[in-house]
Amino acid sequence: MTPAIKAAEKAKVKFQIHEYSHDPAAESYGLEAAEKLGLAPQRVFKTLVVSLDGKSLAVAVLPVEDQLNMKLIARAAGAKKAIMADKNTVTRSSGYVLGGVSPLGQKKTLPTFLHVSAESEDTIFVSAGRRGLEIELAPGDLVRLTRGTFASLTS
Repeated sequence: MTPAIKAAEKAKVKFQIHEYSHDPAAESYGLEAAEKLGLAPQRVFKTLVVSLDGKSLAVAVLPVEDQLNMKLIARAAGAKKAIMADKNTVTRSSGYVLGGVSPLGQKKTLPTFLHVSAESEDTIFVSAGRRGLEIELAPGDLVRLTRGTFASLTS
C-alpha cells in the first residue's frame, strides 16, 4: 500500500486502483498507463514537480499527452519563473521515484495545480505512487485532498 492510497482511504473518498505490468523500456510512463489500461490519454494525468523562482516547489497535474507551459504554471503559482525540478529534489520532496510520483501522499505538501481539462471528466487517473499503479478518482476529490486548484497549464 502506497502513501497515495493511504491518503485516499484516510479521506474516505471513492477511488479505484488499477495495476498493469510496467515496461522499464517505456518512453512515457503516462502514455504507457493509458495504453495498457485501455484509456483515452486525456483521462490519464501525469504529475510534474517544478521549481519556482529557484526558491520553492509546486506540483502540476496534467494530461499525459500535453506539455506543461512553464509560464502558465509560474503564473498560477504567483511566481516569475518555473523550471522542471531536479529529479533528486523531486524524490526527496515527494517520497516517490520518477514515473511513480503521485500528487497524493507526498512527504511535503506542495502547492498543487490540476489542469482545467480535468473538470470535464467524471474521474481521472493519476499515479498511485509507483510505476504500474494508477488511482482513479474524481477531479474534485483530488483537488480537495491536495488542497490544490484548477488552472490552465498547457498552451
